[in-house]
Amino acid sequence: MNTARPGQLPDDTRPEGAMLEGAMPDDAPTTRGGEGWSEDMELAPAHPGDRDDAADEDERQGERLQKVLARAGVASRRVVEDMIDQGRISVNGRTVDVQGMRVDPLRDHIAVDGARIELRDDRVTYALNKPAGVITAMSDDHARATVGDMIGDLAPGLVHVGRLDQDTEGLLLVTNDGELAHRLAHPSYEVQKTYLAQVSGSVPRHLGKRLRAGVELDDGPVAVDSFRVVDTHAGQSVVEVVLHEGRKRIVRRLLDHVGLPVSRLTRTAVGPVKLERMRVGSIRRLTRQEVGALKELVGL
Repeated sequence: MNTARPGQLPDDTRPEGAMLEGAMPDDAPTTRGGEGWSEDMELAPAHPGDRDDAADEDERQGERLQKVLARAGVASRRVVEDMIDQGRISVNGRTVDVQGMRVDPLRDHIAVDGARIELRDDRVTYALNKPAGVITAMSDDHARATVGDMIGDLAPGLVHVGRLDQDTEGLLLVTNDGELAHRLAHPSYEVQKTYLAQVSGSVPRHLGKRLRAGVELDDGPVAVDSFRVVDTHAGQSVVEVVLHEGRKRIVRRLLDHVGLPVSRLTRTAVGPVKLERMRVGSIRRLTRQEVGALKELVGL
């Protein structure tokens, strides 16, 4: 018959597998590297929240530059590291010379080979090759074709940047970045626009000099930033006009004023963004580099 001291279970009444308080199981590790010892046991944080606190601190410091640029499609992380070693990347105007730098994609200005990279994913900007006959509006009460018809539900909150006349074709930017749209269209930022105009007649020899000096229109003076003749054939000429004016029908009125009525007008560039080989009626999303260049142009 088993006997037990007060407060102690008799041997035959202890549940199978039960342990006395403070006892160690047979397979418990006793020393580092001993049987049953695990690397995870030693590396576990002293407090459950330590690892989360470290992750939160890293998040507050930003993301690694290599990761940010790889996600933006600039290059793989390994290639970005090589670019850092080559001094090709800058953050807020300073060349990066250390690996593992942390950045804030929403605030820091990052450039590769001097070209700023747009990193935000919640803003989009598109280039549209507007056909003649389409009005620059998101909708129209008279059922005329509009820019809004062309872009549809491509992205929420899109607005057109400035305007093109109904009978003018070519490059029009649309974006859901309100501040970028405002600055690109505002005259104080003097964003250059480039046009190709087909005109009737031959171009006087010194017309470019006259236009750069400025001419007086009925709503005030206007001067071009540059002017050149691209082609002349069979009584028709094609000229390129660059100016930062935004008044209504300004290119047509300017050329008509100097005796060169316009038969066709195409805008081919807005600042650093070019129309190039886009088909009439086509739309493309600007690259991060193009958006970065636009923002740099207007001080964003």
